[in-house]
Amino acid sequence: MNETVSTNPTVPRLTSLSHGGGCGCKIAPAVLSNLLKRSVPLPTFPDLLVGTETADDAAVYRLNDEQAIIATTDFFMPIVDDPYDFGRIAATNALSDVYAMGGKPILALALVGMPINVLPHDVIAAVLRGGEDVCKEAGIPVAGGHSIDSVEPIYGLAALGVVHPQRVKRNAAAQAGDVLVLGKPLGVGVLSAALKKNQLSDAGYAQMIASTTRLNRPGTELASLPGVHALTDVTGFGLLGHLLEMARGAGLGARVRYADLPWLDGVDAFAAAGVFTGASGRNWASYGEHVQLAATLPDTAQTLLTDPQTSGGLLVACARETVDDVLAVFHTDGFSRAAVIGEMTSGAPRIEVV
Repeated sequence: MNETVSTNPTVPRLTSLSHGGGCGCKIAPAVLSNLLKRSVPLPTFPDLLVGTETADDAAVYRLNDEQAIIATTDFFMPIVDDPYDFGRIAATNALSDVYAMGGKPILALALVGMPINVLPHDVIAAVLRGGEDVCKEAGIPVAGGHSIDSVEPIYGLAALGVVHPQRVKRNAAAQAGDVLVLGKPLGVGVLSAALKKNQLSDAGYAQMIASTTRLNRPGTELASLPGVHALTDVTGFGLLGHLLEMARGAGLGARVRYADLPWLDGVDAFAAAGVFTGASGRNWASYGEHVQLAATLPDTAQTLLTDPQTSGGLLVACARETVDDVLAVFHTDGFSRAAVIGEMTSGAPRIEVV
């Protein structure tokens, strides 16, 4: 593994300084929902195309008939110990929300909280450099930001993007009969738990980094396909949590075929051995009553379906005749594991896993 600081015994592991890591740090869905219920309702803003109403990936504000701006922010504690990789993962994850709305990133601001007297300055600089390199790959500048002296290391971005108002892809516009396509394999949370327990091989680490630092750029092109009805990305609430948000927004159900789900190598074995994050249980406690799991599924199914994904894949709901075009967009951009995993169904917002 590319452990930049591991050879210096006086430098603490990044993951040892935080109580959670990556998108597994998210407040549990049920707790977050309860908190938001106490918020004062927003007044009506006609040009606010996407706000908080369907737990979508970013806010979208219409500037004129041809342009809308996408605004989002995402940050978390370390999921890996290598500072450069931590920066890359956090930046990729933050930009994903722009792509998930069908937009193109234009600008980022860095959000930095670091224990300044605990971590060497070159370690902190490596985190920032990782984020800058990802933004450079996305073709945008890190044009500023804000930093604080924090007990736990935190890094992320506030990201801005642009999209045509008629090409905004919400998480709530799926239609009954739509096919579900997932862009990246699942299992990041399990592999991160294995890493924290020093059980992840170099090959396992390499595949986790390759997945979590791959920009979800297909979202921009997918927005131009008329048959693509809804988009979101799968992050801290796990596949079931983000699919349930999609189902609730559309007033539909969903069916997932477990055998068709793509997984990172080794994930099932780790889960069977009890290696997974506490966020899986919190996720299930938040929404498990709205999920029906077939009795024939493996014992690890509940844990894996709720596994928090950091910088996870795009989840697409599209017309059946558009599936080949959606898969072609993914494959052309190097997402070789993109797969059809199920469909949206009529009925109450519930998920059936068969």
